[in-house]
Amino acid sequence: MTARPLMILVAGPYRSGTGDDPAKLDANVRAMNEVALTLFRAGHLPVTGEALALPLLETAGSRRPGDAVFQEIFHPIAEQLLSRCDAVLRIGGPSEGADQMVAQARAQGKDVYASLADVPTAR
Repeated sequence: MTARPLMILVAGPYRSGTGDDPAKLDANVRAMNEVALTLFRAGHLPVTGEALALPLLETAGSRRPGDAVFQEIFHPIAEQLLSRCDAVLRIGGPSEGADQMVAQARAQGKDVYASLADVPTAR
């Protein structure tokens, strides 16, 4: 099925199960980015909250995941971004934040996809 291009928020674990280990955090971001690349190549505009939040966290002086600056920026950015998206693609394992994005997307009447195979190809 071919659909119009969608702006899709890729929601997956960032901190969950990492113990805030930088290598594991980076691996989670990479997993989201790899899925985002696949979505882009399928004709969509993929976005992640991490792509917007992480540079702002660094600029704002966050010292570690979960600190006050992190709390101020990380999830609020994703929530604002979600309000502009057409859909959410939920990836990966357990994640309270990603599940929150899915719940908010459903509450806003947006499509929620559980796998890349569920996302219609655009173009």
